[in-house]
Amino acid sequence: MSAVIEQKKQLVNDIAEKFKTSSSTVVVDYRGLTVGQVTELRKQLREAGIEFKVYKNTLTRRAAEAAGIAGLEEVLTGPNAIAFSEEDVIAPAKILNSFAKENDALEIKAGVLEGNVVTVEEVKALAELPSREGLLSMLLSVLQAPMRNFALATKAVADQKEEGA
Repeated sequence: MSAVIEQKKQLVNDIAEKFKTSSSTVVVDYRGLTVGQVTELRKQLREAGIEFKVYKNTLTRRAAEAAGIAGLEEVLTGPNAIAFSEEDVIAPAKILNSFAKENDALEIKAGVLEGNVVTVEEVKALAELPSREGLLSMLLSVLQAPMRNFALATKAVADQKEEGA
């Protein structure tokens, strides 16, 4: 009997560690999805480097408490699956939100961003953000704009002087 308790304690520690190390976590209710749909969802998440697991709610509650995450207990009812992402903050929200739009059975329940519980609306807002590459591209464009404008103005002055000469 104590071996079973030890296994559960180890599992709680593993889940708590995932909560601590992940940059974003999304909790979903997958009730009503077919095996094929769940397989497709797991494939999309795996390709993005996101871990997608189903744990018992009691173990998840204990792990959240051990990780110092308050407020997650309310959503841990019924069958839940949890998507953990250590690198990309936006990817789990983006993939799960787009999958939920296509499959009404998938319900996003809550999320955890850097140790703080966020609502469904906040997870969906996060999903609407551009990817990291898109954001970097926008930043680069903003940084290059003054130089580009200066170069165009200098070229216009040079062209004007050539026409006048």
